[in-house]
Amino acid sequence: MAAWLRRRSGAPVYDQAFGDRGLEECRQDLVMGRWEGVRDLLAEHPREDWDRRAHRIRLLADAAASSRTVDVWYAADPGNPDAALLRAETEVMRMFAAASSGAMPGRDALDQVARACLRACDLAPRDPHPYVCLVTLGRLYEGGDPNIGHWWQELRARDPHHREGHHQVLRYLSARWHGSHGESYNFAWDGAVYAPPGSPLAVLPQVARVEQYRYEREAQGHSAVGLATHWSGERARWDLRTALENWIAQRTRSCAQDVADLNYLAHGLVHGGMEEESVEVFALLDNRATRIPWSYSGDPEALFIRWRDRAQTLGASR
Repeated sequence: MAAWLRRRSGAPVYDQAFGDRGLEECRQDLVMGRWEGVRDLLAEHPREDWDRRAHRIRLLADAAASSRTVDVWYAADPGNPDAALLRAETEVMRMFAAASSGAMPGRDALDQVARACLRACDLAPRDPHPYVCLVTLGRLYEGGDPNIGHWWQELRARDPHHREGHHQVLRYLSARWHGSHGESYNFAWDGAVYAPPGSPLAVLPQVARVEQYRYEREAQGHSAVGLATHWSGERARWDLRTALENWIAQRTRSCAQDVADLNYLAHGLVHGGMEEESVEVFALLDNRATRIPWSYSGDPEALFIRWRDRAQTLGASR
């Protein structure tokens, strides 16, 4: 019997670093005002592994946003592309934190952060992540940013299947920001169709579906039109089957943000009535949970435990 089936039921594991211990140590260093370990972590990592680099940059910036540690590093070494990139991502995080608190940044402040992102583009011309920063920042401009198409082209020229880049553009095109449900679905379907076999981009339509559900629930409540069949409609189930066939069945390696993407897929499968198909996905998760998207449907921990235990039962009976 598989090890995950022998495990007793209990609280799921929440780990933002998704098992990257070096990343978690550096996040703690940033909070304590130390940046040398961050410099070494980013320098030792292969630049071509854009997936893991994106994961590390975003988590480091999240930890750095409430301190001046990254600003001190950049001041000490302004020509270092990693320092410039982490500072740019950190400034983007700060802009979103300000917007969330109700103090929406003005255009001048946003333009200043955009210049920091462009500085990172200049210092690391092959790196797609500075364009991820720009695409993300573009959401905060009133009416969107007219450069979004150019930034997306530049990003794809460096990595056509960049996971984080696709997710950020999907959010930009959502009804919550500067697009519509139709635009976000069309983008997600295109990204999934053109993704190589074994790519987690196959789950993009489920991310779009979760974003629509969240938007409709907040706008209209539980009685929102169409929510009764939102997860179990034929198109929803077709997208889920396609993700299983094109990603899970052909998955040959782990990616840095698989835990997040597997949670999206597991959430879609159980809410779409495809519990049997969720068994393998929960096995891959190995009790590692994320609060999103489960929190959009109720208590995230209770829901994850309920469906995890159900998958364990179904798996044990096979």
